Amino acid sequence: MKIRAIFFTILLIAFKSSAYSSNNSPFKNLVILTDPKEYKEIIFKDINGKNLSLNDFESDIYILNFWATWCLPCKEEMPSLNSLQRKKKLEVIPINVEIQNKKKSQKFFKDLNINNLSIYFDDENNLANLFKLRGIPTTIIFNKKRDEVARILGEFNFTDKKFTDWLENININ
Repeated sequence: MKIRAIFFTILLIAFKSSAYSSNNSPFKNLVILTDPKEYKEIIFKDINGKNLSLNDFESDIYILNFWATWCLPCKEEMPSLNSLQRKKKLEVIPINVEIQNKKKSQKFFKDLNINNLSIYFDDENNLANLFKLRGIPTTIIFNKKRDEVARILGEFNFTDKKFTDWLENININ
């Protein structure tokens, strides 16, 4: 009986996992959801502590990137996110998961010459819990309807032509 319960649990996990990935991902750490995931509300704070919602932004694609000032891979990928923000119909929202520290975050952006992005916070880890983040950096890609369509786990080069082509050509509506 115990073996049957373990087998059923493993089967259930495998079944649930299959809804979150696809074999047509052009990158090893890009997971494409086979069924976009809808969230009721995605709320975070701006640099002044004001609550914002993803609904406050208007775009065709939304990219939420979770980072921290102490995170070396975050530091490596942030300049490519800064460059990616130059694309039209795309909104990059970098969300710091640390306790809100305006000066430390501004210094991080200044040191990396990040000038196309704003600083946002999830200092109470509400979004980290909502999205079940397992580490940073983690990037979540949303379609125009604000449904999650893909997730990037770990450091990533957002200026890679293969990625930007995928982003422009994938049907994520």
